[in-house]
Amino acid sequence: MDESCLERSPLGHDVPYPSTYDASVLFPIARAQNREALGNRPAWSGADYWTAYELSWLNPKGKPVIAVARFEFPHDSPFLIESKSFKLYLNSFNESRYADAAAVVSMLKHDLSQAAGAPVDVVLLPMDATEIVACRPLNGESLDGLDVEITDYRPAPHLLSCVADGGVVTETLVSDLLKSNCPVTGQPDWGSVQISYTGPQIDRAGLLKYIVSLRRHDEFHEHCVEQMFCDIWRACQPEALTVYARYTRRGGLDINPSRSSHAVRPDLHRTPRQ
Repeated sequence: MDESCLERSPLGHDVPYPSTYDASVLFPIARAQNREALGNRPAWSGADYWTAYELSWLNPKGKPVIAVARFEFPHDSPFLIESKSFKLYLNSFNESRYADAAAVVSMLKHDLSQAAGAPVDVVLLPMDATEIVACRPLNGESLDGLDVEITDYRPAPHLLSCVADGGVVTETLVSDLLKSNCPVTGQPDWGSVQISYTGPQIDRAGLLKYIVSLRRHDEFHEHCVEQMFCDIWRACQPEALTVYARYTRRGGLDINPSRSSHAVRPDLHRTPRQ
């Protein structure tokens, strides 16, 4: 990650909240540099799914309106959006008046698509929507009960391997022990990860130890998921693979990246930790 670029972001700095609508606070970060560091990576599809729980604006009479918003950034957008700048941008709507929710959605789509360099989908969810009211763990078999000894707390792809004579399987494995750190502030990013694949059976103990090995890794959510995808792909050569993480919210935002070898839309329900 280009440190000089991040120094210009609002992350780690005291920044005043805009008092009126201001799209200029959005801070795009190019995906290319981190992807180059991954080397010869496989093709993938997917998206970064964000949920904003602190969106509000004023109607034409000055009455506040609230909503929960979901944003879908395509995996192939040239830029991701730095999360603190996203928070500042969303809060710039607080004291601005709009004719209706459709006007807000239109502005959000325009500004975020401009910043990301690709079309961004925006949906406003009613406050009683199932996705807001209900929550459930990620679907799959949990690895977290395995009795393993952990010695690596930096990304350790050498821990990944396949079970000898394990054959080809189709399974979904999950863990709530994912943690990485913000590359600027060092604050912890807590998450749950779901790994679905068809291919040679993955050694589960090694996979859990690998997931925990990201514990002291300093990187954005999206790049952590892409690194996990590449490391698992190289180690096990599956026929199909999806890596999907749901991170706990910070500043009213949660980020949930998904990368897959094939077109698939993950379950977007929030987890109990979110």
